[in-house]
Amino acid sequence: MNRAPEPILPLVVALHGTFGRGAVFDRLAADLRGRARVLAPDQRGHGRAARTPTYTRADFIADAVDFIRDLDEGPVILLGHSLGGINAYQLAARHPELVRALIIEDVGTTITAVLDVTDFPTEAPTRAALAAALIAKGIPDPTYFLQSAAPDPTGTWRFLFSWTDMMTVQHQALGDWWPDWLTSRCPALLLRGGRSPLLSAAEASRMATLRPNTTLVTFPDAAHWIHDDEPAALAAAVSAFLDGLVCPVWTTEQGETELL
Repeated sequence: MNRAPEPILPLVVALHGTFGRGAVFDRLAADLRGRARVLAPDQRGHGRAARTPTYTRADFIADAVDFIRDLDEGPVILLGHSLGGINAYQLAARHPELVRALIIEDVGTTITAVLDVTDFPTEAPTRAALAAALIAKGIPDPTYFLQSAAPDPTGTWRFLFSWTDMMTVQHQALGDWWPDWLTSRCPALLLRGGRSPLLSAAEASRMATLRPNTTLVTFPDAAHWIHDDEPAALAAAVSAFLDGLVCPVWTTEQGETELL
């Protein structure tokens, strides 16, 4: 008896933002299970990835290029949040052969400001104490930052990144990246949080208008971290975008592939 062919699910490579880690996309990966495969690496200086001497634009792009090429699965759907979004559309501009489509979460093309974290706390006896220390520094909701904190063998909670490195990462992201955004031609989904302080409605509209093949979706109740603020709506928007791409690929019983 012949088995029904199984689909080769679309591959989404997700790049997190500054202060983040790949695990911030765990909920999205779960919501897309059976619809797409999501791989979310820790980028240099973040999560469990190694700290490095430099954090240039070229460094981040080269790392992502190596990651995608090592997968050896052809062009991927490249998703990026904030810093990861810049990395994603710059990679697409320089290596269009590696990117089937772009999904950009709440980042624009002109980056002019950084969050000064030079004297932020590095550790605390408990997770709650670390959260309180961040709140005292003016971070009203430290949830995103705490996703990159973990207890050490002594039980002390520490961040998995260096605040000094994060300042360098932010400064390296400053610039006018409009040419990079406008260079690639693959399908793109631009996601904006309606309450985001980092991507204005005007800039998002301009990005979608001036770049061909770009769809803008706004999440009214989300701020900068759409994947945390409106996870179900985010997954629905991504699923709809995936449905609009090319026909699915199926694996036959003999291991061959064919398009429907």
